[in-house]
Amino acid sequence: MNPLARLLAHRGMAVSGSDRALDQGQCGEVATLLRDAGVVLFPQDGSAIGEDVQRLVHSTAVERDTPEMAAAQERNVLCQSRPALLAELIAQAQPGVAVAGTSGKSTIVGMVAWIAEVLAAPLTVLGGASLAKQGASHMGCFAAAGVDAPLLAEACESDGTLVGYHPGIGLIHNISRDHNEITELQQQFHTFAGHCDHVLYCSDDVTATSCAAAAAQRTSYGEGDAADWRLQVIRTGPWRAQGDVHGPNGEQVFLDLPQPGHYTLLNATAAILIAAQLGYDVVAAARAMYDFPGVARRYQVIGTTDHGIRVIDDYAHNGAKIAAVLAAAQEGSDRVLAIFQPHGYGPARFLREELRECMPQWLRPGDRLCYSEIFYAGGSVQADISSADLAADLIGYCPAAYAPNHMAVVQWACEQAMPGDTILVMGARDPQLPGLARCIFDML
Repeated sequence: MNPLARLLAHRGMAVSGSDRALDQGQCGEVATLLRDAGVVLFPQDGSAIGEDVQRLVHSTAVERDTPEMAAAQERNVLCQSRPALLAELIAQAQPGVAVAGTSGKSTIVGMVAWIAEVLAAPLTVLGGASLAKQGASHMGCFAAAGVDAPLLAEACESDGTLVGYHPGIGLIHNISRDHNEITELQQQFHTFAGHCDHVLYCSDDVTATSCAAAAAQRTSYGEGDAADWRLQVIRTGPWRAQGDVHGPNGEQVFLDLPQPGHYTLLNATAAILIAAQLGYDVVAAARAMYDFPGVARRYQVIGTTDHGIRVIDDYAHNGAKIAAVLAAAQEGSDRVLAIFQPHGYGPARFLREELRECMPQWLRPGDRLCYSEIFYAGGSVQADISSADLAADLIGYCPAAYAPNHMAVVQWACEQAMPGDTILVMGARDPQLPGLARCIFDML
């Protein structure tokens, strides 16, 4: 929401807003960014809906009985979801680029934003995670260029709104079980592809490839020989990832990234392809990636202690993401202490069987796991599951601890940590997680 608000203010519109997290004294840096952009902040009590308000833009997570929603309906103010406004802006841009997929969106957008910054290329960016150099507290990747510049943004499938986008360029990076079953997701991505003028897709992903067939114009990338832009992996870790990318017209670029992981190279390949579509010099784009600062809470290294204990903060919250980031952490450490906090009661119920089945496969015998209690963001939800249940599911399969709060997480990490370990904090939505990772590091 905050990058959208700042963009509209940048374009000369009168923008105001509210958030219960701000009322609770959280997200102070975001509040400062918004005020500096000219956005007027109100308490979430309905007072923001004055006579001059022409449109109320809301997150799809906002309940209908939120005071602003109720006030807007009473005054017949147009209510529009955040994805609907984002889709409107993407459709107006020349071109609008929508990055889709169940994993990697924020990193790909961050990579292209970094390339554009290094190359001094005008690009408006609306991403879900800030660059690591800005810090997780910014809660969004944002850059504002002129109205004639291309616009790059994430298009999320989590709330079913992916079907509303009509971009000039759409990217389908992958499709895995997240928020919904793959069969339901497939319908969304197929419709999305049909709405794109040109689809870029990862041909390594069978479902993404199937959905991309709905597009009139397609370009593929991946490791397979059939990919138009083919990635050759040189190394995936332990500290950097390297690979070569070969384009259809003889383009050849060398990727050398400061972050490890096979998925990092695939993310970078997608970013290079978007850069090529935007007319950037791909060799210069790849060279810019050498110093890519990373994206906040995406394999973000908080620090390494004097005893060689490394603490990493990551947004992983579904099966595919947890598996990928664990594999990257395991490349650089003989033992990983994994901490995972589910990002809601519904997601915990959805993930439960997958975690029960897969955690023993993802973790090595020496690794350790701690489930932090489920994050509750407020509102009316059915709180009928606990992280204690997830830990109990693994009895007899692999060691799993339960921490009822963040203080207990810190205590567990400090008791378990040994020289040379990697401590990996994973979870989404909770603005306190970066502070938890920092607290663990400080206590060690």
